[in-house]
Order: sequence, then structure tokens, then C-alpha cells
Amino acid sequence: MRTTDTGRRPGVRACDIGRPSRAVRLLAWAAVAAGLGCTAAVFHTTRSEEPRVAEQERGEGEIEGQETADEEGLLNLRLPTFGGKQFWTDHCWRNGWRVQQNAVTSHWRLLDPNNIRYCWGSRKACERMLSEQAGTLAEKPPHHVVLLHGLFRSSGSMQALGELLEEQKPWRSVCFEYASTRASITEHAAAFREVIDGLPPNATLSFVGHSMGNIVVRHALGDWEAAGDHATISRVKSVVMLGPPNNGAAIARQLSKVPPYEWIAGKGGVELGAEWEAFEAKLATPTCPFGIIAGRLPDVVYNPLVGDVGDFVVSVDETKLPGAAFLEVSQGHSFLMDDAAVQEAVVNFIDHERFTE
Repeated sequence: MRTTDTGRRPGVRACDIGRPSRAVRLLAWAAVAAGLGCTAAVFHTTRSEEPRVAEQERGEGEIEGQETADEEGLLNLRLPTFGGKQFWTDHCWRNGWRVQQNAVTSHWRLLDPNNIRYCWGSRKACERMLSEQAGTLAEKPPHHVVLLHGLFRSSGSMQALGELLEEQKPWRSVCFEYASTRASITEHAAAFREVIDGLPPNATLSFVGHSMGNIVVRHALGDWEAAGDHATISRVKSVVMLGPPNNGAAIARQLSKVPPYEWIAGKGGVELGAEWEAFEAKLATPTCPFGIIAGRLPDVVYNPLVGDVGDFVVSVDETKLPGAAFLEVSQGHSFLMDDAAVQEAVVNFIDHERFTE
């Protein structure tokens, strides 16, 4: 908690009162340079202390002196992280290693498959370390299934499904992390395309999205179409959409009327609601086989913000797109990816282009 003096000491400016001394600031920088992420411990008289890993997730304790970092990256201890959680977006993925950018501070870091931070600072430094570390790993199966979480969620929400895919089939699952509440869907799609560009060029692809993750996929498909990138589009063999707001979301339109909504849900949340009509033109419908799994809860489970039968967040009608295989399940929106019947249907569709064997 910040404390201030009520009196004035001779020779001390009012703006200096309560500020740490030069020596303390140097000690703080030394801690940051060592990668400790513990400036809160040094400045305990001027700010409350928070858990070290949580501080790293927001990018605090890592940015002072960033501009002076050379291409080798800043001094680093290999510390555990949470992997993202709304503050980081993947821009490169290789055999489980990820180069991420912080949505608040814009600095970069490299995480290993266990979310241990190996490097941080500039993108160039992180990519150099990625080449040194991930380049020596064993080659993975050629077919990659890329999973995208929804609004307010993280890649961890898709992890169980990704692990199941790898257990049952000779596929490689890639859980794409993006700061869903910190940027527009256009920006999320740009980062997603970078991740796809970094995957093995001979690998075929399937996309599995939950909720807003499907709109990120459709935006990326539209971007590839606009750029004439038919080579990438031809690599996409199937798309499975879980609870997709393919026609916008009534709940987002209703909540957009409340001023704090954009601050909480971000630009992407507004694009699904109040701005949907203009935004929809950026989206493409998959040209490959694609299927939609929609949740339909009993009629007694009703959300007035949705206004129709559905999974309590997205109505059944809002999920639909022409040309899709369609499956309804009795499951809520937030739990679709963990439902055993849904997981089996996802495996079947990627394998056979239908939800049942």
C-alpha cells in the first residue's frame, strides 16, 4: 500500500516524497535483469506484493530496460508461467514451443512445451532461441489439428480435447493461445495466420474452434482468399465448429448496450454483437468439409439475453451455416469441448468427414 508523508523535508521536492531512492531503483533493475520478476519485493513500500508468476502473466517485472535489450534477449531464469491467460498471443508454434507477444506491453517471450520461459525481450531473440531449442526435437506426425478457444477462455480449455486427439490418432494437436479480450478478431486472425505459416509446409491441417475461435478461423480463411493464398487453403482438410456464433450473438448485442462491455470483452466481443453486420463481410465459409456441433439445453433452461433455444450463450440458429454437417447435443456452451459425445464426434469428423463412423 502506498504511503505518503504529510510534511516536507528540506531539499526534497514534493514529487519525490514516497519515491524509491536511486539505489533502490538500481536494485530493482538488477532483480529484473536476473529474470526474477520480483520488483514488488523491492518496492514493497510503494505497491502491494503479488505472486511472481501472476505478475509475469501481465508482463510486469519484465519491461523496464526492454528498449536496451540486445538481440540475444534479456537476462533470464527459466521460470514457470501460466502460458498466456488473456495477456499473451501466440505468433509462432514449433513442436510445442511458442513465441508469444504480450497484449499490454508488446514485448515477447519464448515458452517451452511445459510453459517454462526460456527467453524474453525482442521477437528476434526469441525466434533465435526457438531455432536452437525446438529445431532438435523429433519430427511430429504430418497432420496438425489446430484448436482455438473462445472469448474469455484460454488454450487450456482445449487441452483435454487436444490430448485425446493425439492419443487416438497419429495427429499433432496445436492449441492456439490468443488474448481474446485484448484485441480485435482481425488481429487475432493475423496472429493465427502467422502460427499456420510457421507449421511444417507439407503438413495437412484441421481446425477445431470453440465459440469465437470459429470466427477467428473464418476471418483467417477470408484473409487467405483475399490474398489468393490457395496453397494454404488447400492444406485445410476439415473444420469442426463447437458452439459457433456464425450469425453473430444476440447476447453480445444485448450486452453491447452496457458501456463496460467493450472494456471487459474487448473489441472482439463488440464485433460479435453491435458491429456484426459490418464485420461479417470479412468472414469466409470453409470450402473444405466442415461440421457444426450446437448445444441445445432443455427448454426450461432459458437465457433471456439469448432469446431462443441453445446452449445458454449461443442459440442453435446462430450456429448455422449453409453446407455444414450438423449435430445437436444436450450440453452447455462452456462445456462442449469436454463432452465425451462431442469429443468422439470431432475425432470422427476429422477422420471420416462425418460425425458418426
